[in-house]
Amino acid sequence: MDACNDHETFWAPGTVALEDLQSRNSLVLFPTPSSDPNDPLNWSKARKALNFTLVSFFVLWTFVQLDIGFTAWGPMETELGFSVDILNAEAAVNYGGLAVGCIFFMPLVHKYGRRPIYIFSVALQFASCIWQAKTYSVGDLIGSGLISGIGGAISEIVVQITIADLFFVHQHATMNGWYVIVQSAGAFLGPVASGYIVVSQGWRWMWWWCVIFFGVTLVCVILLFEESKYIPIIDGQDATATSHGTGESAEVHKDGDLVDKAAVLDKPYRASTNPEIRPKTYFQRMAWITPTDESLWPHFYQPIEALFTFPAVSYAAITYGSTLCWFAIMTSLQASYMILPPYNFDAKGVGLMNIAPFVGAVLGFPFGGHLSDKSILWLSKRNRGYYEPEMRLWLALPLAVVTPVGILMFGLGLAYGAHWALLAVGFGVFGFAFAAISGIALSYLMDCYQDIIGDALIGVIFMRNIFSVIVLFVLTPWVNRMGMRGLHILVAVIAFVVLLLPLPLLKWGKRARIATASRYRKMAANQLSHRTV
Repeated sequence: MDACNDHETFWAPGTVALEDLQSRNSLVLFPTPSSDPNDPLNWSKARKALNFTLVSFFVLWTFVQLDIGFTAWGPMETELGFSVDILNAEAAVNYGGLAVGCIFFMPLVHKYGRRPIYIFSVALQFASCIWQAKTYSVGDLIGSGLISGIGGAISEIVVQITIADLFFVHQHATMNGWYVIVQSAGAFLGPVASGYIVVSQGWRWMWWWCVIFFGVTLVCVILLFEESKYIPIIDGQDATATSHGTGESAEVHKDGDLVDKAAVLDKPYRASTNPEIRPKTYFQRMAWITPTDESLWPHFYQPIEALFTFPAVSYAAITYGSTLCWFAIMTSLQASYMILPPYNFDAKGVGLMNIAPFVGAVLGFPFGGHLSDKSILWLSKRNRGYYEPEMRLWLALPLAVVTPVGILMFGLGLAYGAHWALLAVGFGVFGFAFAAISGIALSYLMDCYQDIIGDALIGVIFMRNIFSVIVLFVLTPWVNRMGMRGLHILVAVIAFVVLLLPLPLLKWGKRARIATASRYRKMAANQLSHRTV
């Protein structure tokens, strides 16, 4: 395979040595940590675990509030007179907020740090849930949905930046897998709980419970979540150039650099920190902002440039975006049609249907996460210790079959009024594919272009949410025009074609990374806070 065996002198972005085959197959850490104990890569496991647990809690409640609204569609139609078209429009506006919010807030993540944006996001969602609990008019519905989307926008980007801050390449898929499973818990199990709340306490209380939990999350983030943005300067010296305790200076190998590959393998990194460098105090770690001198402007245009310049970014945008788009369709149709005969589900029944995709996502998590990380270590060993990001894409190919199967089981079952169990199985199969392909696509993108992951993900998430906005606005006339059966057959065919995109990347992905390496290095140079710049 060209992506794995063609080792040119020019080091392609994302190509790294993960196995030292000349030293008992020891693992080479990438990115290379500095000797600074304040470097997030050098944090203890407990410290990383606390930070990522708080991130996971944030993601959980973000996706709960983004996805529980449809369980109340029936009662809201009855109480407030909202039509299905109005409710679909609110969902579309919510996705629009997700698309727009990431464009405006992500540059601030690079400029001022991760911590203030996490705090702002939680506070904005806290406010949006209060507004949604007090909804009485169409204006309230649309306005609160927009603020909800804007508040939750960064949840799909800043988490991957945090993962890149804290973890090494061989851990990326596992951590992205945990992100996807927590996201799935919020998106799938949140509606289960909200269905019971709507029936027992009324639909407004599902939002009041979100207010309570966002309040707890806000306090925890303010008091316990420390900044993971690392500025590698110590006493005027670049921390990445300080001693690693081996008696030699450590050279950081950058994506796209000209390097001596034999030297990389001959000198495997052994982590060690400099005892002369003082760890930050609690109040320093909890600073409200961590500013740098970098310009905000490049982060507004680089996402679009990355989307159309780098094939890996385009692949992630199309794959991740279309998969979530199919989920939005299935969720909307479930809420609109399963409250009608022959199903006659109430809010509780509609919510319970989401257990199936959650179970599927739990099973898909190790496939796209832990198994993906294990597979790249095995493939790297077979490839003389070298890792190519395209190695992750082999596991994506079976999902080109699994995803359409789940869509057709759900859609054709709904079209023909089949037993709800068949729909649940189809939804579960789709949940498996959703979790697996999300983990693989995000990890592939991170491994190819870690130095610009924030800007790259803005383009991905923007396209992903724009897909959903368009589809939700046209969903009702689409169903009326093609029928439930025709719609799902078309969606299944599109999903099959899209999920075959790994084939050309497996063949030409590395060549594309080499061809765009100079442009990548120029974009990475605009992110001064990153350790490799």
